[in-house]
Amino acid sequence: MTRLTKTERSWVLYDWANSAYSITITTAIFPLFFGQIAREGGLSDTASTAVLGYGNSLYALVIALLAPILGTMADYKGMRKKFFTTFLIVGTAATALMILIQPGAWIPAIVLYILTALGFAGANIFYDACLVDVTDPQRMDKVSTSGFGWGYIGSTFPFVASLVIIFLMADGDMSVLNITGVRIAFIITALWWFVFSIPFLRNVKQRYGIDPSPRPIRDAFSRLYQTFKHIRSYKKIFLFLLAYFFYIDGVGTIIKMATDYGSKMGISSTILLLDLMGLQIVAFPFALLYGVLAKKTSTRFMLFVGIGIYTLITILGTLLPFMGPGMLIPMFIIISFLVATSQGGIQALSRSYFGAIIPPDQAGEFFGFFDIFGKFAAIMGPFIMGFATQATGSYSVGIGCIVILFALGAFFLVRCGKADSGTAET
Repeated sequence: MTRLTKTERSWVLYDWANSAYSITITTAIFPLFFGQIAREGGLSDTASTAVLGYGNSLYALVIALLAPILGTMADYKGMRKKFFTTFLIVGTAATALMILIQPGAWIPAIVLYILTALGFAGANIFYDACLVDVTDPQRMDKVSTSGFGWGYIGSTFPFVASLVIIFLMADGDMSVLNITGVRIAFIITALWWFVFSIPFLRNVKQRYGIDPSPRPIRDAFSRLYQTFKHIRSYKKIFLFLLAYFFYIDGVGTIIKMATDYGSKMGISSTILLLDLMGLQIVAFPFALLYGVLAKKTSTRFMLFVGIGIYTLITILGTLLPFMGPGMLIPMFIIISFLVATSQGGIQALSRSYFGAIIPPDQAGEFFGFFDIFGKFAAIMGPFIMGFATQATGSYSVGIGCIVILFALGAFFLVRCGKADSGTAET
């Protein structure tokens, strides 16, 4: 981070801040905790997986509907930080309020989870849009991958602290998570997320934007309509958004549902949490490596690499239920390692690739579309997995449906490279 400017470092630190939420709430502790309290509340394991999938789909739908208009309004000068701050407060406050969740109260738990996810995803729209404000197109891959890379390291500290507290309060028995320990983990996560957001709030300024309008909402809808009407004329942007829609759906589904899936395969909470801690550490150098390799090859080529690795991850995950007891844990660790190699890289390069091909003074508007494509995808993947699992009673069928999403993503990314938009290969 020493070679980054003060503004770039402040932007990167928000990844350091919000990644604590990503691992504790989205990926690790909350899914296990939710499965536990759902069982106490009378839900079966397949039903709790479905409810968690539906919860992810619902928040994604709300963000998908709001993202374009919010992004368009955020292109007015001085508005990005205001919207960012609003969603940051919603996310951190709802995370802190999770300490009120009682045993068996799975409905309040999923409601609070949805609010935390809305705050997290909403703030990210404006955080991503600020990438064009803090750096130039030639440095976007470096800055974006630095954000994801340092985010993995930053998330490790509160996550490890939370694990230690939960472990000690459970007297070493992690088969059932200690509720007081989990509540402390939620508080640690909320504080970490908010405190390390302060450099972003203080130092990141909106450089690009349009003059405020006396009728901002009406004019924002008008601008949004015109952009949507003509977005297909931005051929390269449009094809990339289609590619992103499919492959990021697969990535997001695996991130959100992996811990729940592993627990239903019979892998203990202790192994899952330790595995996730290792994943964060391994993911750090690989996220940075994606940025280095993108400079030596191209950003699009490295996106293909990430799609290929995630396709392999999905195939191996589909076979996991058929593994013998002796192979189950080693194969899960191998899958986790593969996730660690590409999770940050594919997300970071998607963000920087898109940032490099859009008009900078419409960054909020275009990142609103970027987010709506991503969030509508996030509705589809968890819903398909949850529905297929519940309908067939087979976790393997649920995760097997994800392979086609990576295939479609690769198809449109190929088409994106053939688009003659006058934009140089990124």
